Amino acid sequence: MTSLLLNESHLQVLRQLDKSPTLSQRELAEHLGMSVGKANYCINALVDRGLIKVVNFCKNTNKKGYFYYLTSQGLKEKSVLTLRFIQIKTQEYEALKEELKELKNELHGS
Repeated sequence: MTSLLLNESHLQVLRQLDKSPTLSQRELAEHLGMSVGKANYCINALVDRGLIKVVNFCKNTNKKGYFYYLTSQGLKEKSVLTLRFIQIKTQEYEALKEELKELKNELHGS
């Protein structure tokens, strides 16, 4: 389960950075509803895996100004994670639909 949650967090970070590559880690964390530490952990893990690159803005006096961009490998991984996420959520949805159907039948049958 931890791997699934980690992959889901990584997917969230990849998607958000693909849309907004100049977000600070604090802004990223706020957008995704996670702690700054978790955002930092995810970014570092994605950098270590070669999925994103981090570049400091040239001649920027604000040392916190970074640009995060997805590498070609990062774009591929984002697609793979998105597909996996859709498959898992579809399975969860189908299971929930079945459970609701059973509960309705129990309610109407008693």
